[in-house]
Amino acid sequence: MEQIILFAPLLGALIAGFGWRIIGDAGAQWVTTGLLFLSALLSWVVFLGHDGTTQSIHILDWIQSGTLDTAWSIRLDRLTAIMLIVITTVSALVHLYSMGYMAHDENFRENESYRPRFFAYLSLFTFAMLMLVTADNLAQMFFGWEGVGLASYLLIGFYYRKPSANGAAIKAFVVNRVGDFGFALGIFALYFLTDSIKFDDIFAAAPELAETQLTFLWAEWNAANLVAFLLFIGAMGKSAQLFLHTWLPDAMEGPTPVSALIHAATMVTAGVFLVCRMSPIMEFAPEAMAFVTVLGAMTAFFAATVGLVQTDIKRVIAYSTCSQLGYMFVAAGVGVYSVAMFHLFTHAFFKAMLFLGAGSVIHGMHHEQDMRNYGGLRKKMPYTFWAMLIGTLAITGVGIPLTGWIGFAGFASKDAVIESAFAGTAGGFPFWALVIAALFTSFYSWRLMFLTFFGEARGDKHTHEHAHESPTVMLVPLGVLALGAVFAGAIWYGSFFGKTNEVVKFFGGEYTAPSQDLVETVADRSPKASELAYVMDSAPGEAAIYMRPENTILHEAHYVPTWVKLSPFIAMVIGLLMAVWFYIVNPELPKRLAENQRPLYLFLLNKWYFDEIFDFLIVKPARSLGNLLWKKGDGDVIDGSINGVAMGIIPFFTRLAGRAQSGYIFTYAFAMVIGIVVLVTWMTFIGGAE
Repeated sequence: MEQIILFAPLLGALIAGFGWRIIGDAGAQWVTTGLLFLSALLSWVVFLGHDGTTQSIHILDWIQSGTLDTAWSIRLDRLTAIMLIVITTVSALVHLYSMGYMAHDENFRENESYRPRFFAYLSLFTFAMLMLVTADNLAQMFFGWEGVGLASYLLIGFYYRKPSANGAAIKAFVVNRVGDFGFALGIFALYFLTDSIKFDDIFAAAPELAETQLTFLWAEWNAANLVAFLLFIGAMGKSAQLFLHTWLPDAMEGPTPVSALIHAATMVTAGVFLVCRMSPIMEFAPEAMAFVTVLGAMTAFFAATVGLVQTDIKRVIAYSTCSQLGYMFVAAGVGVYSVAMFHLFTHAFFKAMLFLGAGSVIHGMHHEQDMRNYGGLRKKMPYTFWAMLIGTLAITGVGIPLTGWIGFAGFASKDAVIESAFAGTAGGFPFWALVIAALFTSFYSWRLMFLTFFGEARGDKHTHEHAHESPTVMLVPLGVLALGAVFAGAIWYGSFFGKTNEVVKFFGGEYTAPSQDLVETVADRSPKASELAYVMDSAPGEAAIYMRPENTILHEAHYVPTWVKLSPFIAMVIGLLMAVWFYIVNPELPKRLAENQRPLYLFLLNKWYFDEIFDFLIVKPARSLGNLLWKKGDGDVIDGSINGVAMGIIPFFTRLAGRAQSGYIFTYAFAMVIGIVVLVTWMTFIGGAE
């Protein structure tokens, strides 16, 4: 069953990519979509039937070199099972949605392979993502990691005739290479330190890494902290955290189904999955995890501020994704990995629905993406309106305060993150950054709804007159995702954020506190080390996620002050009321405020000028250096030297040799005599004539 889940998307990609001429365009779409639904169905069977144990399913031997022995295997535990349903469910629905979205794409008229190639890329991406989350070792994970990067490059740049799409694809590829280099260094360091890249071996060696010092960049580092930091650099790139986030908004140049697949539930969550998968190492790296927490909070705040003023409907949702990823990293940074996975899980449903809903609006508005040209569309697109309303209620965290789980999916998981942040940081910067981000999230989410579906029609009159609801094949995925956006948080609240024993059992089996000997042995290694609990009878290699005895942060998160529990709800209400005031009651106010606060407005509109700063500090110097090496180095020095030799010395000897070939016998006889004289002289000097 697990092999079918993994390889069905690959089979679909191969059939659609190379066999579309035989089965036709429609055949390629149905084959890839059908195989994805098969993978999704089997993934739910695995998830619902999984008992929390860890299994390793051998596929084939792969790399064997010296002490490196890497088999290709599927690692199946609760963490993998969660990612399987997220990836395959969203991907299957995106495939189905794409059959309607791409049906009238004008590019297909010029290239019959257009749609089959698109569906092949979607399936290839899904296969690479499944390879990443089912990996049993770091080499296998890196294969999937890079495969996801390749497929995302192909999908983001799918409209290859648009210069902006090509630029966005290259930008995503290059920025992710920066993070991937850090990930690769982390893998090399772990192999150097543990002589293995298998997860079980690495996890078992985690306590030793906490005591090991490593020389790197002319300084001494704690090995666990260094490895955790390098791995997180990789996560920063894939999950678009601050400083390596600039590729994510530009990636909206790809078709909208690509945005839903890559930026809602799969590729961008790979970094969160990596941190949770490597939690045994992370738990021995308190400094690195503090960095994860602070950067995650900064990312959540930054992206939320930028989302306040964006006008492209897809870019608003893209910055929302960036912000929500920050929430996940804060939860992982304080050590409550189950809560990070909880928000990843619920986020997949409502964010995919928001992206697909935005695609439905764009489709109905004839590819208009500027929200300033929308307005009054709820009557033209009623089903899309209700779907996006549910997604908005979920992402803003609408629910009954103090119940914890009675509400939409985002209410349960986001509140769990904020409460964990308060418990893990004593109410410091990360907590307040997340609360403020929650207020901004509510404002820009309702701003999107009001500008799109309420008020008077704006923009091109002809476009509004011909606006229409999307076909059924696009609406069905919205309905399915709506169920997840409504019920996922309530159903699995206890499993991810319940009592200690309940959460531990869900992720790894029976709860076992560490022995006294273990506590005394590791107590001096790090603040968190003495709190570690091993799941599955204290066997570190068997734990899906490391948990702490008594689940200190998780336990404390349930007993934070009442005002902390109410803070995200209050922030949500304030954001909603501000959006109503700005875009329903007084719609001229945003324009006046933007004019009065012009510097601040431009600062947010230009995304804190990160692109301009990077262009000034990195891109332009690199281009100048490249031009210098090209024109001066290659052109003047290398080509100049070669051309100088070719145009000067070689013609001189050529002319000299040409004169020796006179055609007269006496000339050749004279040359022979001179040669004999030289030969006799040389033999005389070396003594050869004796």
